Amino acid sequence: MNRTTLSLIAGATALAAVTGFAALTAPAGTAAPEAKATTRLPVERAGLVCPVPSTSEVAETVYTSYTPPGTGTSTGSGSASGAGSAPGSGKTGQPTARLTPATSTTPSGGTAPGGKKSKAPQAPATVTTPGKPVTAEAKGAVVPALTGAATGTLAPGWTVQQTTVVEAGGARGLLGLTCGAPDTDFWFPAASTAKERQDYVHLTNPDDTAAVADIELYGPEGALKSQFTEGIPVPPRSTVPVLLSTLTGETAKPDVTVHVTTRSGRVGAAIGAADEKLGSDWIAPAADPASTAVLPGIPSDAASVRLVVFAPGDDDADLKVQLVTAAGTIVPAGAGSLHVKSGMTASVDLPDLTRGEAGSLVLTPSDPKKATPIVAALRVVRGKGADTEVAFIPATPAVSARATVADNRAKATTLSLTALGADAQVKVTASAGSGAGTPVSRTLTLKAGTTTAVTDLVPQGLNGSYALTVEPVSGGKVYAARTLAVPQDGIPMFTVQTLVDDRGTVEVPSARQDLGVLD
Repeated sequence: MNRTTLSLIAGATALAAVTGFAALTAPAGTAAPEAKATTRLPVERAGLVCPVPSTSEVAETVYTSYTPPGTGTSTGSGSASGAGSAPGSGKTGQPTARLTPATSTTPSGGTAPGGKKSKAPQAPATVTTPGKPVTAEAKGAVVPALTGAATGTLAPGWTVQQTTVVEAGGARGLLGLTCGAPDTDFWFPAASTAKERQDYVHLTNPDDTAAVADIELYGPEGALKSQFTEGIPVPPRSTVPVLLSTLTGETAKPDVTVHVTTRSGRVGAAIGAADEKLGSDWIAPAADPASTAVLPGIPSDAASVRLVVFAPGDDDADLKVQLVTAAGTIVPAGAGSLHVKSGMTASVDLPDLTRGEAGSLVLTPSDPKKATPIVAALRVVRGKGADTEVAFIPATPAVSARATVADNRAKATTLSLTALGADAQVKVTASAGSGAGTPVSRTLTLKAGTTTAVTDLVPQGLNGSYALTVEPVSGGKVYAARTLAVPQDGIPMFTVQTLVDDRGTVEVPSARQDLGVLD
């Protein structure tokens, strides 16, 4: 193998450790390298995007930034290749995890009106060491979107939780969101253009070059006739909020599926949904289209649950609906099946679904030979009368290696774990507290076809909030979600975040040096 080929392999291996992707192409006239087993290395850089938390003057937001311990690089600088420090860090190779404000803009790309200067959190939510959460607070309606990156030993598993309390007004509620990685394709079932709803899709560009996004809307009869949805410019390091109801002239639809794609660049995307009667919360992106969907973490006291499903392909989907509880898997009364027409959004109300037991909903093909990809989400309501609160649960993939959710609080957190396919063992760790506290871990055995609710795993001597990390040990697939319940003045405010694998490591090819071919 000549030196050029060796350099290509070394460079591609380093690239994969940073970005999670590498491709090798042998120089013309030489044989391609022999395929070898891959190796998993820690990622060296991770990026996240947090949208504008609220437009309410009474909003109070907490950011919690956390990197779990245990998946670092072996070099003392915290960078496997010696490269990769955050912009402005001033220290090459020094691990960093930092959030910085983005510029708020209008859908046309101009600066947001109002004349008020954006205010960053009072203290930057900057992690300095794995294993300890760091928090920052921000108040009011002029808090900007945040973008950030973690490098070196702080990159693998870096997560940021954005939690906002709005005590009054049209956006009243507890709004929680795990800040997401920028991407090019997002699905959002359970959105709405109804008159009582104000749903904004927030597009945030973390990069130094402009992005261009498209938004498609699908209702019960198919694609909605829309305008101003193609070629939406998102300037560099800026955020653009788009009110869904302004994108179409059609009659208001209570259930809409939103598809966000980019034709250039990449964005972070999330939908802020506010219902004037039920409350408000974020809708996070659903798992990519698949023939099976798992929606974990339905609270035991859910007053109503609404399932929204969309079939993006050319075929209709016939689905079996099951509820996975602590006692086992059952079929909801009167809602054991659902037919979803191609290109249309279907919805069904599931009254008295949980009956006092936390559970997870599982959608599978009625006929395994006719597996049709779908996307799905739940709208969940707690409370009665005027004292209600709403949250959304998107379909989520299983945790393959490790997943973390931050901003957990004593006596307010419920972790739901659902095992499917076979019995499973998982290790759950409660981190140190943001103020003080000693981490604790527990290994749980989960019976196949059941959901286990964990409420008592809290750091010893806790002061502040803490993170929960889930790591599968053996057995079947495990799906996880966290419910944070913070009652306010008789309103059962809550939010649910699904746990998505943190992609703290990446596969890279193992290079083999062939000394038989030299220049």
